[in-house]
Amino acid sequence: MNVFIGMGLVFGCVILGYLMEHGNMSVLYQPAELVIIGGAAVGALVISLPGKLLTLVLRDIKKIFIHKSQTKNDFINLLVLLYDLCSKVRREGILSLENDIEDPQKSEIFRKHKEVIEDQEVMEFLRDNFRVIVMGVQTNDVAEILEIDLESARREALISSQSLARTADALPGLGIVAAVMGVVLTMGKISEPPAVLGASIGAALVGTFLGVLLCYGFVGPMAINLEFKVKQKEVYFNVIKTALQHFENSPVVVIEMARREIPSLERPSFKEFEDIKSKWKTKKE
Repeated sequence: MNVFIGMGLVFGCVILGYLMEHGNMSVLYQPAELVIIGGAAVGALVISLPGKLLTLVLRDIKKIFIHKSQTKNDFINLLVLLYDLCSKVRREGILSLENDIEDPQKSEIFRKHKEVIEDQEVMEFLRDNFRVIVMGVQTNDVAEILEIDLESARREALISSQSLARTADALPGLGIVAAVMGVVLTMGKISEPPAVLGASIGAALVGTFLGVLLCYGFVGPMAINLEFKVKQKEVYFNVIKTALQHFENSPVVVIEMARREIPSLERPSFKEFEDIKSKWKTKKE
C-alpha cells in the first residue's frame, strides 16, 4: 500500500506544481517519448541479464507491490517454532528430528506452524541445515555452512535491486536520447512559425523530464525497496542461523540469543514471548 501511496505522491505533486504555474497538460502528453525511454530501458535490461536472471527480476518486481514485510507476529511465530524444535531435541535427542525434516507435512511440530513453513525458501533453509546437524557435523562447521548458505542467498537476492538501480541510472541518459530525437524533428520544422517551433522544442524537452522523473521518482526508489526487502529477509534468516549455531544449549538460551537478532522495532520483549509461549503450551495441552 505504501508503494502506491508514494507513487501517487510523486506523480501528483509534480503535476500539481506544474499546474500551479499554469502549465499546459497537453504539452506533457508525449506518448512517443515514453515509448522511446521505456522501451529502451526494458530492452537494455533484457540485454544485460541472462534468461533465468531476467525471470528472477520480474518475479521480484512483483514483490514491491504485493509482498508484505516481516512483522513482530512473524518473528514470534518463528521463535515459537524454534523453541518447539529445541525442546524436542532436549527431550528426545537430535535424531528425533529426522522424520520431521524429511516429511514436514506429516510432522506434528511443523504442521502447527503453517505461517512459517508456507514460505518455501524458509522451509528449505530449515530442512537443509537441520539435516547437517542431524548428520553430526561439528558446531564450528555448521556455523561456516550457515554463513556460506546465507551469503550465497544474499548475492542472488540482490541481483534484482542492483539490476533496477542500473536501469534507473540509465533513464536520464535515455531521456536525453528522446530529447535529441525531438530536436532533430524540430530542425525539420525550422521554417515554421515560432509557436510551432516552441511547441516542438517543448515536446522534445519532455523526454529529459520523463527520464529524470522515472529515475529518481520511480525506478530508483523501487530498487531501494527491493534492497530493504532483502535486508529484512536476511534478518529473518539470521534469527534461524543464531538458533542453529547454539542448538546444543537449553531452549531458553537458544531462543533468547535468537530473539536478540531481531531489530528493536519488531523484537518481542522477553515478557511478551514468555506469555505467548505459556499460551502455546496451554493450547497444546
